[in-house]
Amino acid sequence: MATEDDVRSAALALPGVTERLSWGRPAWFAATLMARIWEDGVLTVKTEEREALAGTHPETFFWTPHHDRSPQLVLVRLDRIDLGELGELLDESHRLAGGRRR
Repeated sequence: MATEDDVRSAALALPGVTERLSWGRPAWFAATLMARIWEDGVLTVKTEEREALAGTHPETFFWTPHHDRSPQLVLVRLDRIDLGELGELLDESHRLAGGRRR
């Protein structure tokens, strides 16, 4: 199970990532937005695997009609992923958001 504090630690460990509020919620930015707390316990990240993730694990990965026009965004229930999976999601999101390489 991952928490918002885990997200913060993992995101800020990536090169060039900064934190600030977006729509009143904690968000992490590389060149662009890479992750944001959507609501308590739910994280938004960028991925090229949205359809596959939501198709195979809909209890963990999903999106709302708000996200339909942004095909790289997926919502993640933090209580359903471990820290390793969180790190992988944030690494991919960092890359897609134009983050600097390590």
